[in-house]
Amino acid sequence: MTQVNQQSYIAGEWVSPTGPAFCAQNPVTSELLSPFYNCQTQEVTTATHAAWSAFLQFSRISPIKRSEFLSTIAEEIQALGDDLLTLCNEECGLGIPRLTGERARTLNQINAFAKIVKDSSWVQASIDTAEPQRQPLPKPDLRKMLKPIGPIAVFGASNFPFAFGALGGDTISALAAGNTVVLKGHPTHPTTNALLARAIDKAITKCGMPNGVFSLLQGNEISLSEQLVTDPLIQGVGFTGSLQGGRAIMNAAAKRDTPIPVFAEMGSTNPMFFTHKVLQQDANNLATKLAASVCMGTGQFCTSPGIIVIEKHPDFIEAFTQGLNSQPKTPMLNKNIGTAFVAGVKDFIAYNDVQWLNKKDNALLEPLMPASILLSTSATAFLNNEAMQNEIFGPATLLVECDNEQQMLAVANVLKGNLTSSIHATEQDQGLIAELLPVLEQKAGRIIFNGFPTGVEVCGSQHHGGPYPASSNGASTSVGIDAIHRFAKFVAYQDTPAYLLPPELADENPRKIVRRINGCFTASPVKQS
Repeated sequence: MTQVNQQSYIAGEWVSPTGPAFCAQNPVTSELLSPFYNCQTQEVTTATHAAWSAFLQFSRISPIKRSEFLSTIAEEIQALGDDLLTLCNEECGLGIPRLTGERARTLNQINAFAKIVKDSSWVQASIDTAEPQRQPLPKPDLRKMLKPIGPIAVFGASNFPFAFGALGGDTISALAAGNTVVLKGHPTHPTTNALLARAIDKAITKCGMPNGVFSLLQGNEISLSEQLVTDPLIQGVGFTGSLQGGRAIMNAAAKRDTPIPVFAEMGSTNPMFFTHKVLQQDANNLATKLAASVCMGTGQFCTSPGIIVIEKHPDFIEAFTQGLNSQPKTPMLNKNIGTAFVAGVKDFIAYNDVQWLNKKDNALLEPLMPASILLSTSATAFLNNEAMQNEIFGPATLLVECDNEQQMLAVANVLKGNLTSSIHATEQDQGLIAELLPVLEQKAGRIIFNGFPTGVEVCGSQHHGGPYPASSNGASTSVGIDAIHRFAKFVAYQDTPAYLLPPELADENPRKIVRRINGCFTASPVKQS
């Protein structure tokens, strides 16, 4: 078994912080694991200064070399072998099969970014050539492209230790754009963070990258996060986690002398609408699939269905209840999340208009290994209580029973922002869908028809974001290759001498990329008149 030192990784060096100790806990056995130590102000300052110094070099490295660096990171993660899976499972309890699949997803997304970086078309190069004889004023030569913005603070997530962890989508998309990264590792899996930092350390050495291109700060103190976000050298933030945590980071970033962008993925209830006609056709099958989706990963996916909207249908409710009750108990990620889950359920069952349909006994609310929870309310009660839209992170869902289609539309209209919304309908429901779809387009970043939201395909057409509170910037995605655009800004060059232009904007187009030239997309060189 690989031995891991309880250290942070800062600017190419493994360091032992002097802050208070903290321990991860095996969520299955409750065993406290090896202690790590909180980084303090000195470690934050060292990491951010190294990130800034490295940025001045890394941002100018050719796309081919940056692509090779990303590919090498993927190779080094793979080289960690089964030890990565075993040690991560001790910290998160997600199981080896789930972690094996998540590792594959992570490697695929790293290699996808390596490919688009090498291609270089992602920079959206645009050229408008000069017209010096134009009247009444000459037209200048203008050229623009996306450029990296600087050192990025990334906060690893608890529920996806690989895909949204130390070398997950936020870190890799920031590096792909040419930024450096200071990672605040999630404290529930510090050993996993250290192993992944070991992988990128080897990639940095092999590829000759500047040491400050990546640093890992370990710790569980709120002050560490605040210091990182407010450090003046940090130029942007990537975050995946709770609404409370995301808002705290957004507020800290906004109060800086120079505010910076925060791309935070936060809470989402992912409402699902089932028409009466579709339930008449396939109630039992849909109920079984829905129960599996609600409980997938112990309901700890950001796309777990938290609100189910139907017209009253006793057979569906009975089948859904049986489906949830038949799901095996699996562990919550950690005690804090489990405690928050229990508190969230208790808040809901305290409402007079909410029923706990599958209640057996209070043992169902055990925080580390809970049973699935089915709550129910009327559309009228839901419309009169905004708090019923609060996310319960875990295997719980709220069934909203409507009297008619107009109530379903009314529920849709009051929804807050979400990552996803799903519609199960038949061809005979076109009238309802024609009214429902435009509403949901304003409420969610991804709309799913006759499917379930807990599968997030990593590809160019994916959008994983949504209106607030699902994310801080609904126009951006944290999944798929377009995630690279979050950590880039347009820079325009006016009447710039040819020898000073970036290769992507040069007349001869040495990168052979598709560019917009005088309003037309082409890979051809610029033709000067």
